[in-house]
Amino acid sequence: MIGRRLFLAASAALTALPRFAFAQASRTMLGGSTTQGGLAVGKTEAGAALMLDGKPLHVSPAGDFAFGFAYDQKTPSILAARYADGLTETHDVTPSIRQYEIQSITGLPPKFVAPPPEDEARIKAEHARLAEARTRDSDATWFAEPLDWPAKGIISGVFGSQRILNGVPSAPHFGVDIAGGEGAPIHAPADATVLMAEDFFLEGGFTLLDHGHGVFTEYLHQSKFLVKPGDAVARGQQIGNIGHTGRATGPHLHWAMNWFQVRLDPSLSTRTPAPDRA
Repeated sequence: MIGRRLFLAASAALTALPRFAFAQASRTMLGGSTTQGGLAVGKTEAGAALMLDGKPLHVSPAGDFAFGFAYDQKTPSILAARYADGLTETHDVTPSIRQYEIQSITGLPPKFVAPPPEDEARIKAEHARLAEARTRDSDATWFAEPLDWPAKGIISGVFGSQRILNGVPSAPHFGVDIAGGEGAPIHAPADATVLMAEDFFLEGGFTLLDHGHGVFTEYLHQSKFLVKPGDAVARGQQIGNIGHTGRATGPHLHWAMNWFQVRLDPSLSTRTPAPDRA
């Protein structure tokens, strides 16, 4: 069997390329974002089998695939390809390192900073259901094209920032906050299937969209739902309205993204201009 190993050190230059990057001789190409919190989107030959860190990676019949990097990942992801003719390749993909901000938020109701036991139980149950939903590995390939921004407004919170809530250090902020007016429209950033659309304790009005191959986007604090589980939505379709339900101090959309349980930065996967920063 013929095998070869190709090395890829991620850098800012890589993510600026229009679509794909690997050694010219490779039969597997990789694009998207290869930085911490990024979604890598690739293309390989039809009939190829891929492994990521020793585990099978979903590849579409046309050769589309994707995988994500954790917000704090520093070690390489190992992508191995086996082609129909027996050739194998191995790529070491090291995510570029990011510097995250510190963000302080005050004025939150105490129950959202240190919930009482009965609310903690509800939060735990809701997050378990969400984690189960994120195990879905559908055949859709809507993830293969870059996303559109889902709402207009000022970016008031960025991915990965350390949150200080009412003076208490909290978990990193795993999403992008877009401060729009109460009731402003939220649009699907790509074609998707709706998996969830309901009220959660912390997240408020919450919608989960499935874009295929374990790629999900999430919409928090909504004042109104315009879709329901099982609906097929098209890129640009309105799915809800901005609100300030759940743990929120004012009207905004918290836009999040996952590859299965890996939390990602949706702003790294967009094709349309970002709103202005606060």
